[in-house]
Amino acid sequence: MLEFAGFLPILLLVGMAAIQLGLIGYGINQAGSAARAAARAASQGDDGGAAGTAAVSGWLSPNVSAAEGADVTTATVTLQVPAVIPLLPSVTVQREATMPTDD
Repeated sequence: MLEFAGFLPILLLVGMAAIQLGLIGYGINQAGSAARAAARAASQGDDGGAAGTAAVSGWLSPNVSAAEGADVTTATVTLQVPAVIPLLPSVTVQREATMPTDD
């Protein structure tokens, strides 16, 4: 019983680190999907920012920018993944996608 009580904080820290890594992976996936959706919408003349924001879970609060060019449209999504482990900062995730502009 004493050994388990001494080892419990380490187990909790390892578990929280695994959850944090999972959240970061989820944030990377969400940012990539949002960048593709924003670039696709902006390349077709629609509002890329709205499309990118709609493609992300609301609790991640993304910052979406989509710039339509003559040949290609590039969208960039930046979001903050909150920290699960106390005293650690949140993680900033940024993804970019490029699509050909429809004429």
